Amino acid sequence: MLADIIFSLVIGGTVGIVGHVRKHGKMIMPRRTKKFIYLGFLEEMLLGAIAALLIVFYTAPNSYVENIIFSLIAGIAGDAALSSYKLIKQNNAEKSKSKS
Repeated sequence: MLADIIFSLVIGGTVGIVGHVRKHGKMIMPRRTKKFIYLGFLEEMLLGAIAALLIVFYTAPNSYVENIIFSLIAGIAGDAALSSYKLIKQNNAEKSKSKS
């Protein structure tokens, strides 16, 4: 079971990094600004890894092939969830500006 957990974290994190590079065209390193800390590629890597870990805990795959498939799907779903959250946040900000 420990091997499945580590394997899913690695696969999910890798999918998160690939999604980050696909979106931005490069790896954006973490940095600290005056208002907050921007995690860069770590944000999407952690989200993909956690999503893969949760899906592996929930489904308990029987083989490494199932583990790979579930981890890939979870990493992609985590990337999609993060993208939709940012899109909704951006749309709400635009609506509040147009009302002012």
